[in-house]
Amino acid sequence: MTKSIITRPDTNEYAPYYEKYISLVSDGDILDILNQQIDETLALLRGLSAAQSDSRYAPDKWSIKEVVGHLIDTERIFAYRALRFARNDETPLAGFEQNDYVAHAAFSQCEMKDLADEFEHVRRASIHLFRHLSEEAWDRRGVASDNEVSVKALAWMIAGHELHHREIIRARYL
Repeated sequence: MTKSIITRPDTNEYAPYYEKYISLVSDGDILDILNQQIDETLALLRGLSAAQSDSRYAPDKWSIKEVVGHLIDTERIFAYRALRFARNDETPLAGFEQNDYVAHAAFSQCEMKDLADEFEHVRRASIHLFRHLSEEAWDRRGVASDNEVSVKALAWMIAGHELHHREIIRARYL
């Protein structure tokens, strides 16, 4: 079980594309950061009206509900990758097309309260996964989307991806 503070991954632990997410995350213990984000994001989501939840900042952009669904799907995928690599599974994992995932989900038919609850449950499951990893498991790596990535980087990517989309919601939708 993890007992030490899990700090920022080195840049050689993830593809350069993900720096835009990881750089958004403050220094500190990633488990604490992931836990703190729950309250911040839930406060934002649970404060939205039904009209705001269905709004789009441009006709071809996702609604807030779809953004939240995308956050949930992406966290599940990143956590699954972390699980596989932490367990020393060396099978390369395919990427995923985020637009197809959103297009084939029914997020617009969900209530924002339900999406917020689902986000909370997925995040708590991710935290439990990471909390129970050995120190060695955090440094293990695997290949996903044709890029090598560490378990540690995946945790930071989850946190940064959430921060990225939370800021988009605030800046472009609200």
